[in-house]
Formats: sequence, C-alpha cells, structure tokens
Amino acid sequence: MTMRSAARIGFAALLSAASPWVSGAQPLGCLIEPSRMVDVGSPVIGVVEAVKVERGDRVAKGQVVAMLRADVERAAVGVASSRAKVSAEIQAAQSNYELARQKLARAQDLVSKKFISDQALEQARAEAEVAEQRLVQAKDQRRIWGRELQLAEAQLELRTIRSPADGVIVERYMSGGERVEEKPIVRVATTNPLRVEVVIPASLYGTIKVGSSLTVTPELPNAKPRQAKVVLVDSIIDGPSNTFRIRLELPNPNYSLPAGPRCKVDLGVDANPPVAERDPKR
Repeated sequence: MTMRSAARIGFAALLSAASPWVSGAQPLGCLIEPSRMVDVGSPVIGVVEAVKVERGDRVAKGQVVAMLRADVERAAVGVASSRAKVSAEIQAAQSNYELARQKLARAQDLVSKKFISDQALEQARAEAEVAEQRLVQAKDQRRIWGRELQLAEAQLELRTIRSPADGVIVERYMSGGERVEEKPIVRVATTNPLRVEVVIPASLYGTIKVGSSLTVTPELPNAKPRQAKVVLVDSIIDGPSNTFRIRLELPNPNYSLPAGPRCKVDLGVDANPPVAERDPKR
C-alpha cells in the first residue's frame, strides 16, 4: 500500500468518525483571512522619495502610501500650467477679428453707396476671414496647451502611490532612496469584510446555498459568535478527500477582529440533508 493510499484511507476514516457533522452537532474548523491582499507597486520606474505608512497602519482607499522623486515632472507641470494660462494671444486674435468685422461692415455700407469698388469689399471680406481663422487657431492652441497640462499632471500623478482599497498595511518592503522596478512597495490587506474558508464533507453537498447565513466563532479569547454570509460554494468535489469548499463573508466594520485566526463555523439548519423529490410516475 502506497503512502498516498494510506493517507486517503486515513482521511476517509476521519470523516466517518466525524459523522456528527452531517447533523450539525459539531462545528467545523475554518480560517479567517483578509478578503483581499494587494501588493502595491509603482506603474513607473523611479526612486522612492518617501514611504508615508508603516506596518500596522490603517489606510483608506486613495490614501497616499508612497511618493517617488518627481522633480522633472513637477517642472513640466509648471511650464504646461503657465502656457495654459496665457490668454494674450487669444485676446489679440479676438481684437483683430472684431476690427476686421467692423471694417467689412463699413466696406459693405460704402459699396451700397457707390463710394468704393467691389474689389475693396472683397479685400475687406478676405481680411475678416483671415482674422477669424487666426482666432480659431489661437483657441485650438490654447486647448492643446490645456491637454499638455493634463498630460503633465497625469505623469506627475503616476509618481504618487495610493492605496487601492481600505485596509491595513501588513508589509513594508521599501524605504526612501530605493529604486522601484518590479518589487512592490507595501502590501495592503482588506479586513472589512473578512473571508472565511471552510472545508465541508461531500455528504453535505447541496445543503449549503449561496446567501445562507452561518455562525462563525473565532478561536480568540472572549470572542463572540458572528454571522457570516455564504458567497461561494465550490461546484467541484475533491476526490481524494471527498470534500468541497465554501467561502463566507464576515462583516468587520469596526476592525475589532484581526485576520488570520482559526475559527469554528456552525452549519445549523443548513446542514439538514435535502428532501428527495417525489417521482410523479408513482
């Protein structure tokens, strides 16, 4: 008999001995984990200017956790901002256009009174059209400068590293002065809600549904039972162990419960076996 076969037989014997699980008389072991674990890095290569958080700090989504050196990017934003605020060229083109329109109106009036020739009128009309095109060009240039400012600000923002979610800093990998390439800067764990993983005997498959509420008791001193909701039931049973997994979502709004401890989950009424459907032919 191989070691794997012996392990399978031993696990099957363990499940047989734990038959009270089927009736829900004994709670099942489980593990409380963060609902999300994210290694936060930088989208660009650079040198860390400062890390704003330490291990154990609680952070909010969008909060700055680190800054990269950005002297060049700040200078580019300053130049682009100055260009975007320049209005003298547009004002000059606007004034020139208004003058050309007035000149065209006078020329039309003089032509109607036979004081000037049609050629002079056409010249005034052409000057008005040129002035209008220059005004349009000046406005287009102003829009281009505005977009250049947006680009410069976006490039500067890439060097500001923010937390992607509410959570707790569980690891800090880098400090000021280190070069960032592929290595993450910090690791953020989302602890509200928490995730509870439970391994269930296959004999209970079909009795636990998504949306069911189960009681979870953390294995911590003075920990009280809490209600968690089933959010995932595996559709595949593991053959060697004859088990399947479910996932629970455990609310933790005041962050009073840490992630990582073991727990017990009471299947309660959800452990009742499904009622067999009656054969309509009988």
